[in-house]
Amino acid sequence: MKVIPLLEQSISQAEFAQLIGVSEARVSQLVSEGVIARGETAQVWLLGYCERLRDQAAGRAGAEAGGLDLVQERAALAREQRIGQAIKNQVARKEYAAVGLLADVLARAASAVVDRFDQLEGTLRKAVPDLPDEAKVAVLQVIAQARNEWIKGTERLVADEVDAMMADEGEEDAIDIGEAEGFAE
Repeated sequence: MKVIPLLEQSISQAEFAQLIGVSEARVSQLVSEGVIARGETAQVWLLGYCERLRDQAAGRAGAEAGGLDLVQERAALAREQRIGQAIKNQVARKEYAAVGLLADVLARAASAVVDRFDQLEGTLRKAVPDLPDEAKVAVLQVIAQARNEWIKGTERLVADEVDAMMADEGEEDAIDIGEAEGFAE
């Protein structure tokens, strides 16, 4: 390649800015981005600048530092679309549901069970007025222990499912209903 003698010399940022038709600030930005390096010849700067422009035009580099890489962005979009479609399919097959929905359902179920347990003492008093206090206390203790264990088990199940879900790539918004149903069995 034949080198133009003028380009074999070092050039200032101001001169290079004038040569390529940009501001000095833009040339300074090119230096900070590593597109061109201080102390190099005008030819090296020009080649580096042209290479950057070619990469931008081909979609291999963003227009600015940290800019979008078209190839990577398309791949990321395709991945998100694939994950989104997989989640939609699992929801349609009733294999997955939103974590918020499951949390609401579990909270309502827990509330209903606790309400019924709380009514047990009055129901026992009405149904079996002659039941000794020791028997009532024993029944209520067993029920209270079962209720507390059910609440702990539910909390543990939700926490485990959320942890597992967060560990799986792209499945942050869903939880496996089948596994949650396994707890009730």
